[in-house]
Amino acid sequence: MEIRWQNLHHSELNATQLYQILALRNAVFIVEQNCPYQDVDGADLAGENRHLLGIANNQLLAYARLLAPKNDEEPVKIGRVIVSGEARGLKLGNRLMEQAIVDCERHWPQHDIFLSAQAHLQDFYGQFGFKPTGEVYPEDGIPHVDMERARIHK
Repeated sequence: MEIRWQNLHHSELNATQLYQILALRNAVFIVEQNCPYQDVDGADLAGENRHLLGIANNQLLAYARLLAPKNDEEPVKIGRVIVSGEARGLKLGNRLMEQAIVDCERHWPQHDIFLSAQAHLQDFYGQFGFKPTGEVYPEDGIPHVDMERARIHK
């Protein structure tokens, strides 16, 4: 399956793209995982935040949100990492994370990369160089753990 990757500043998103992003996040994070939470949190359209979209046949199949660091000391944050149900089993999550890391290093090369992982995915993120930075904690009723990947060039 050929995936076309788009890394867009929030100001570059059109209404269809934003709708597809919110619909996919809602379908998986809220409905499929049965986890009511406030997904639309104000960060989607803020500052220098970016959106990584994996598209095939005009359908959004993979997505991650890239939150710009707030200052020189903070890491860039990868969040809302998601692969649609119909694209699972195709190793698309691996391609999504590889692309997200490349994009973070391109836009914010001087920053480490942080993510809040669902605890059962520690090994998945570990294969991309992420290491736990604390204990498992509940977030919206799901066990999570903070993980960080040090920048390659200090």
